[in-house]
This record gives sequence, structure tokens and C-alpha cells, in this order.
Amino acid sequence: MLTFERLKEIILAYPDTEETTSWDARSFKVNGKVIVFWNPTYDAPVFKVPFEERDFLLEVDPDTFFTTDHHRPWPVILARPDRVDEDWVKANIERVWRAQVKKRTLKAWDEGA
Repeated sequence: MLTFERLKEIILAYPDTEETTSWDARSFKVNGKVIVFWNPTYDAPVFKVPFEERDFLLEVDPDTFFTTDHHRPWPVILARPDRVDEDWVKANIERVWRAQVKKRTLKAWDEGA
């Protein structure tokens, strides 16, 4: 099961990330941009994904992924913490982090890997 604390541990392992709040929810940012936030109403993480991926995940795994009328206009998806695969979570976080982090931080990260 993905807990908020486990999500925090995964995200804060990346440079320049910070825990903060966004939309009255606990969230994590890099370079001032949200990576993921925890929706308190649904007690679920909300991940950034392209619309096409969101629609695919909703179709193939509705037991894990869902959306709401409020979230539908945005390229995000909610995940049930007791069902979401941690490898998927890690891959999503890394993809979003890489797209939003400063280029010099990304270069140093890649050179250190």
C-alpha cells in the first residue's frame, strides 16, 4: 500500500524537491512546480499524466485509477493507495521530475547515476 510517508520518501530522494501545499493539499514540488499532491477528500495521490495515458489507465485499470468531475479537465489521475503499483509510482514521479527540474540539476543527477 502506498502511504503518504512512502510517497514522500520516494519524491524527496530527488534533488531540489520540497514538501509544500497546493490547493489546500499536501504536495511536492520541484522548481516551483507540483510533481504530485495528496487529495485529502479521497485520501489518494494525484499524479500528473498526459490525457492519453489517463484515459488508457482509466480504461484498463479502473480498480486502481480514477478521476472526478473536478479533476477531469486536467492532465492528472488519482490512484487508490492500496492498489497502485509502486514501480508505476516511481516511474511517473521520475518522468515528471525530469520534465520540471532545472537542466543543470538534471545533468548533475544523470552524471552521478
